[in-house]
Amino acid sequence: MAKAAGVSPSTVSRALATDGRVGAATRERILAAADRLGYQPNRAARGLITGRTGTVGLIVPDLLNPFFAEICKGAQARARGLGDFLIVSDAERDEGLEMDAIRTLAPQVDGIVLAASQLSDEELASLGEVTDRPVVLLHRREPGFPSVTADLAEGMTDALTHLHALGHRRIAYVGGPRSTWEARERAAGVEAVANSGLVDLVHVGSVAPHFDGGITGAADMVLASGATAVVAFNDIVAFGLISRFTARGVRVPDDMSVVGCDDIALSGMAAPPLTTVSVPKAHAARAAVDLLFRTLGTPEVEGARPLQRVLPTHLVVRGSTAALGSR
Repeated sequence: MAKAAGVSPSTVSRALATDGRVGAATRERILAAADRLGYQPNRAARGLITGRTGTVGLIVPDLLNPFFAEICKGAQARARGLGDFLIVSDAERDEGLEMDAIRTLAPQVDGIVLAASQLSDEELASLGEVTDRPVVLLHRREPGFPSVTADLAEGMTDALTHLHALGHRRIAYVGGPRSTWEARERAAGVEAVANSGLVDLVHVGSVAPHFDGGITGAADMVLASGATAVVAFNDIVAFGLISRFTARGVRVPDDMSVVGCDDIALSGMAAPPLTTVSVPKAHAARAAVDLLFRTLGTPEVEGARPLQRVLPTHLVVRGSTAALGSR
């Protein structure tokens, strides 16, 4: 390859290692030659030189939720673009399984991204005793950890402000598991609006973040509260609420407006299409992988980005919300 590119073997080695000591034009010429020759790097040999495995880990709490499927795709695409493999583990929303996954993955990977970690603050603080690999938090923020999160509180403010603009004053909120960071953040946004006096907020309680969470009791409690609109912890719970409302003969949005959170792909395909707070998924996952590689000293992702990034959310208005008394 060195002969084909007209450079020395050491220059080829530096260019393929992307260590920044090879000019852009020279590196492009070397990469073009590598492509023509069908060159594939020897990952084992590279690992002996760099001390890297060429693999990163991603642990998610629930692969059945399309939200985390989109995170996996974003993380995989970015890891692949940086020349690494991605290993995904589903912790099934279980703290013990999540800790087991960290112990199992740590010897095999260069670092780990924990998505929406279910671990307690104390367990996170003790991770240094479990692994010496760098850990980046995704959709969870804790002191001492690099993290990528979304502005969930602001998203809830946008949802309630939207419903207020449609004339709704008594609004129910169906929250998620109180122990999770995202549930606390969303609840904080809801409370901020309620404390401002903008709306009369009805707390329906906390439910499992699944379809059944919206069906089992929560929908009936919303109807009994006299609310004319409801905001759900996530889109899956919102689908459960709509299913139960339909079974009870309550029309959405004519009789009840519904807002979800996350903006998973199914939200735009539902009937009616779901109004929802769009939370960055693939983009946030790519940013988390970048942050992990930055901690590993990868030249392509070095820079001045903060170690704790907060990405914006935005409200996507669809057919599940309507003005009060519109029909």
